[in-house]
Amino acid sequence: QVQLVESGGGLVEFGGSLRLSCTASGFTLDNYDIGWFRRAPGRERGGVSCINSVDGNTYYLDPVKGRFTISRDNAKNTVYLQMNSLKPEDTAVYYCAAGPCRPTFVDYYVPHEYDFWGHGTQVTVSS
Repeated sequence: QVQLVESGGGLVEFGGSLRLSCTASGFTLDNYDIGWFRRAPGRERGGVSCINSVDGNTYYLDPVKGRFTISRDNAKNTVYLQMNSLKPEDTAVYYCAAGPCRPTFVDYYVPHEYDFWGHGTQVTVSS
């Protein structure tokens, strides 16, 4: 089955850290841009960060800049999202998907441009 599988979520206290993993199943991640998205309770899903497969450029939502880091390990067929200094407002279900990583990614994205959506991983930050 061709899909992306997210893992690494959990319950963490304010100021804590988590590392999310997005692992490809059934295909090779090397040539794909990958985006991380999140859906907070009562809100629409939005882009958090993405990494470009060609030039390695990364983009971040303003509230997570300096706290989150996206990276990829092609040997492990995995993209990571390291999340530090977590805040309650980071509480959400986090998803990854393959699709265009552009400077405008965190402002808006076109859902049909993204494939291989995973089921998501829950991140809960307690205050």
